[in-house]
Formats: sequence, C-alpha cells, structure tokens
Amino acid sequence: MAVDAKICGLTRPADAALAAAHGASRLGVIFAGGPRQRTPVQAREIVAAADGVPVLGVFGTQSVEEILAVAGAARLSGAQLHGPSSAEVARRLRAEGLEVWRVARVPQGQLAMLVTFAEEADLVLLEPRLQGEPHASGGRGVAIALPAAREARQQLPPTVRVGLAGGLTPDTLAAAIRLVGPDLVDVSSGVEGAPGIKDPARLIRFLEIARDAHPAA
Repeated sequence: MAVDAKICGLTRPADAALAAAHGASRLGVIFAGGPRQRTPVQAREIVAAADGVPVLGVFGTQSVEEILAVAGAARLSGAQLHGPSSAEVARRLRAEGLEVWRVARVPQGQLAMLVTFAEEADLVLLEPRLQGEPHASGGRGVAIALPAAREARQQLPPTVRVGLAGGLTPDTLAAAIRLVGPDLVDVSSGVEGAPGIKDPARLIRFLEIARDAHPAA
C-alpha cells in the first residue's frame, strides 16, 4: 500500500517539477526562516511548476492574517503550522479553504495530549523535539525517535491522518514506515545535495520507496 510523500524545503521550480513528475502528493515551501526560506513571489514560481500538486507553506509564528496573505500571493493550497498554534487558528485557515497540518513534537511527556493536535487539522505531522527549540520550524535533519513516533501514532484516533518527518532518508524510510505506519512521510534535507538543492537520484528513490511501502498493520 503506497504511503503519500511530501517533498519540503523546495527552493527551485525545477525540483518541484521533478517531485511532481515522480509521484509526490504534496510539496512544501518554507516561510519560517532558515536557508530554504522563499518569498511569496519565489513560491508562486514553485507552485506554477508543481503541475497541480498541492503546495503547502511552512509557517512559524505568523498571524492568521499574515499566513492568508502569503498563501494568496503564492497560491498555496495549505499551511503547515509550527509553533504554538491553536485549533482556532487552524479553523480560521480551513474556513478560507486551506488544507491545514498541525505539527506535534515527539517524544513529549504526555502523549495523550496529542489528540488536541488533531482538532481542526487535516493531518498531524510528527516531528522530533529539538533540545532548546520546542517550536522550531522543521526537524533540522534530526532523526525522530521511531518508537516514540509509533506510540504517538497509536495514541491518535485511526481516523486522523498522520505524517512522519525528521531525519528521513532513502536509506531509513522503509524501516520507518514499517515501524510507525504513517499515512504520509515528509522529507527535506534527506534528499538534498546541498541546503535547498534537491538531489534528483535521492528524491526519486525516496518517492519510489514510499510508493512501494508496507506500513505496519
């Protein structure tokens, strides 16, 4: 059974086109700082190259109004929310027609609280908790603790779509999918040759593995 895959941290239209052509179900552009951050104008070029594949913006501490302004200018399909976002923020964005992902960091002390992340979310994205950066945007290439991610997956209702991110590469992807059983896998640096520059062979291989994956029962 295929697992959906998102290629994130895109900085070039050509990489978006390659990912779309090889089966990516979502693409991502960063608006939360770092070397991969794009402007709305640059993001719009990436969206144009995506051949209809939905492109989400990765946001940090921006307000609802700021997110909507960027999404409109760049023609984004959705928003991936890092930081202390609330269900109300997610609800308002969804009311404007955006797909909304809410990020949950694992491991964390009370996994039962994960259910709150599913409120008003189209997908809950599990990412590693970074020391000293509880609301960092993205996993920074740090590998997620797979046993904790599996436990988090089991805490969420089966009707909730769950994504897995954090240090995934073509070499680690199959085992991660087997253990955690996500609905979607999300990668950025794991398919790069340099920050923001995707390696075609690694990108294609990642998407092939996701397509042929066998999630945990």
